[in-house]
Amino acid sequence: MATNAKGPAAWVGRTFPVLVVGAVLLCLWYAAALLLNQGLVDQAMVRSGQQWSIGQRLEAAATHQRPILPTPVQVGAELWKSVVMTKPTSPRGLLLHTGVTGASTLVGFVLGTLLGLVIAVGIVRFRVLEASLLPWVIASQTIPILAIAPMVVVVLGAIGLTGLVPKAIISMYLCFFPVTVGMVKGLRSADALSMDLMRTYAARPSQVFWRLRLPAALPYLFASMKVAIAAALVGAIVGELPTGAAMGLGARLLAGSYYGQTVQMWAALVMAAALSLFLVFLVGRVEWLVRRLTGGFV
Repeated sequence: MATNAKGPAAWVGRTFPVLVVGAVLLCLWYAAALLLNQGLVDQAMVRSGQQWSIGQRLEAAATHQRPILPTPVQVGAELWKSVVMTKPTSPRGLLLHTGVTGASTLVGFVLGTLLGLVIAVGIVRFRVLEASLLPWVIASQTIPILAIAPMVVVVLGAIGLTGLVPKAIISMYLCFFPVTVGMVKGLRSADALSMDLMRTYAARPSQVFWRLRLPAALPYLFASMKVAIAAALVGAIVGELPTGAAMGLGARLLAGSYYGQTVQMWAALVMAAALSLFLVFLVGRVEWLVRRLTGGFV
């Protein structure tokens, strides 16, 4: 009975601070929207030729059709219309765009994770790669993604690779780095005494890797994968911008900026954040499953 009593209390203790911070952020969002939209309200008041009360000004600022910063209610209404009230297969809805961006994200994440694992294993296994390859891996992340994305799109388009592939490559470029760094740290985190014991028994490098290094590196791997999949989503959205794509959250953001649809842009941003949280949650569930199957990490 004591365990059951502690369960809800512990859940409330973890959830309440998050709700408080969320409420504060919503209040700040409302205040910023009302403040930033006052210039538009002043213009509308001048056109009407009448003096508005404070309540009318606040209402106009909160309900403007093309606000500088939409309120949470406006964004929520746009999400309801484009997610719930629109068919999932309709280009006017956000679900189809989210699916397109999510597909590019997952492909890029898988490719980036595999690339990061290969590089990390090579660096740990062959010391010469740490001196020759690791500096280039680090230098690759100093190039702004907004600068390299158009070049990737143009080069791949010249050889006939369009659509999902360029966006996946850009996602891979962003997400392989945290996996590489995390796995290098994890593979070298194995207990020194255990390593000496393995050498005493003349264990082969493959045995040391599978039985000692890899189990020790799994916590680092999943932590880096959570960072990587969020970075992969950013790469997929950025990759949609220079392609002039008609589908995807990046295309939705681009169309909103062209036509001044700030509410549509913010709805796409919120949807992208929700997709990122969902993908990180999936990685966490995979981590939980691996823990259950392996009896916990070393």
